[in-house]
Amino acid sequence: MSQHFVVEADHAAVGVAMRVPGGFRFVYSNPQYRALEGRIFPRARALAGAVRTITSRLVRRANRAGSPPS
Repeated sequence: MSQHFVVEADHAAVGVAMRVPGGFRFVYSNPQYRALEGRIFPRARALAGAVRTITSRLVRRANRAGSPPS
C-alpha cells in the first residue's frame, strides 16, 4: 500500500511526500519548492525542516521587498 501525504507551508500545499525505501521522496506542486524535488528525506521531520527553511527564506525575501528603502 502506498503512503503519501500533502506537504503544506504557510497554510498552502507545496508538494507531496511519498514513502519510498529509505524515507520520503518530495514532489513539488509549488515551483518555489523545486529545489527539494526528488530528494529523499530519511524522516518526515527532516522534510518538514527543509520546507521550513525555504519558507523562511521566502518570507524574508517578501519582507525585504515590501520594506521602504533605507
